[in-house]
Amino acid sequence: MSISQQIGKLKKRVQKRLKLPRLFILFLGAIAVLCFWVIPAFTQQPIPIKVFIQSLEGTQWEPIVRDFNQTHDNIRLEVIKGPNDTNLVEDLYTSAFLLGDSPYDLVYMDIVWVPKFAAAGWLMPLSDRISEAELSEYLQGDIEGGTYEDQLYRMPFRSDGGMLYYRTDMLEQAGLQPPKTFEELIQTAKTVKEKNIAEIGYVWQGKQYEGLSAMFVEILEGQGGYWVNPDTKEVGLDGKEAIQALEFLRDTIKTGISPEGVTTYAEEETRLLFESGKTLFLRNWPYVYPLASKSEIAGKFAIKPMIHSPGENSGACLGGWGPGISSSTKHPDEAWEVIEYLSQPDVQRKFFLETGYVPARKSLFTDPTLVAQYSYYPNLLDVVENSALRPPIAQYAQASDILQRYLSAAITGSLSPQQAMQAAARETRNLLGR
Repeated sequence: MSISQQIGKLKKRVQKRLKLPRLFILFLGAIAVLCFWVIPAFTQQPIPIKVFIQSLEGTQWEPIVRDFNQTHDNIRLEVIKGPNDTNLVEDLYTSAFLLGDSPYDLVYMDIVWVPKFAAAGWLMPLSDRISEAELSEYLQGDIEGGTYEDQLYRMPFRSDGGMLYYRTDMLEQAGLQPPKTFEELIQTAKTVKEKNIAEIGYVWQGKQYEGLSAMFVEILEGQGGYWVNPDTKEVGLDGKEAIQALEFLRDTIKTGISPEGVTTYAEEETRLLFESGKTLFLRNWPYVYPLASKSEIAGKFAIKPMIHSPGENSGACLGGWGPGISSSTKHPDEAWEVIEYLSQPDVQRKFFLETGYVPARKSLFTDPTLVAQYSYYPNLLDVVENSALRPPIAQYAQASDILQRYLSAAITGSLSPQQAMQAAARETRNLLGR
């Protein structure tokens, strides 16, 4: 029975049984219309979908949030801003889940959080919500980084990858080409320093923190080694390739192409040294490019994939961020609707134009609008397609802490590379129950 039929029937029953005046019957009809139609229209509120994001990027999301909320009457996207420290954001997400009934519907994740969060049961699998054809539009490494035990838990949004920056003018002055191997980098840096063209040959992230592990993944890949096999949990840190990778880092300091202070440098210290005009080579992330393009070395540098041993592959440690759905949300379909919106090429293009972050969608690297503003994007695609993942294991945070401590001990001279890698391998095997 329709609502109008119900109202008509109500009128007749009241008129027949109570014999009320016609005016009062009309009044009752108006009340019924108000109850059935008007009040629900005014009281129905959009479903809030909340996500916790670092403060800086939360501010950068404001145009996305505004546009989404203007075009979706049924959902209100809300961004809660947290500290800019990635580790603190992870800790706060973890605390919210451990306390139970997390207030967040979406989880905006660093790529290395996925195994931990998925293994703990804090995320909903997304594989049934998206096709293989749609996933093929993204960098393969970003898809693999969002996958745990054959289930997708994080959709790629923005990517990241380590690379080698070099001064084109310095190499040209010295009559040299960009290096491809570890040995070529050391020899090239020594030559340019000896010619007094550069004060510093090579800077990298040697501070004891996550950036040290990320950087080492690239050197390890370039030597043909591995950290942890995620399928078998075999540990390769005491293999000859891993020891050689650490010996290379130690040699950059011993030969003088890297300053001793490199053992205290994070991303920003190395970026500033490169932008100062004194440094030939820099290992860092893509965020440096637009900043360096506004410095005194603008137009005097280029990027290339990381160096490697002859016959081995270059590897860019893959970073990046993307959303997943909290297993505690009461609105998974609405949360997925937000993810679908974030995945639209037009939405992403607008975001990357404003921020200069690295896309995860492959087509955007050659998008004419983006390339007009960021001419290095096509070269960047070559870098990030040769990706090297940090081990996608639930105990990643603990494994990284072990590696950082022993890498730091070796590059500061407290232990030999062989001693450090043997100890790191032993502790990692204990961690993984091997």
